[in-house]
Amino acid sequence: EVQLVESGGGLVQAGGSLRLSCAASGFTVDDDAIGWFRQAPGKEREGVSCISSKYGSTNYADSVKGRFTISSDNAKNTVHLQMNSLKPEDTAVYYCAVLRRTVVITRTFVLCDPRYYLSWGQGTQVTVSS
Repeated sequence: EVQLVESGGGLVQAGGSLRLSCAASGFTVDDDAIGWFRQAPGKEREGVSCISSKYGSTNYADSVKGRFTISSDNAKNTVHLQMNSLKPEDTAVYYCAVLRRTVVITRTFVLCDPRYYLSWGQGTQVTVSS
């Protein structure tokens, strides 16, 4: 059974850092693309960052470029999201999910649209105070 479990969320002041983890089971993160998404109250779920360890491709939302870094620890079957220089507008529940295998991935592009992702975790709350 495919399962994803997020952890690492919390309360942090603006400018601070957090590291989120997405632990996978039932598949290996070096075969399938993993994405991080977030949903703030009253807003739609949006793609934050996605990675294909197999193809070496990553994708970042413009709003997090230069601040967030996604990485894959294949030995631990876990994908991390390092979040630096956090802003109050980063406050949301953060989820990870697996890209459908029918979606094409290349070495220069991995889709980061939540409509194409499956097996969502339960989410982890990130709150950034001003």
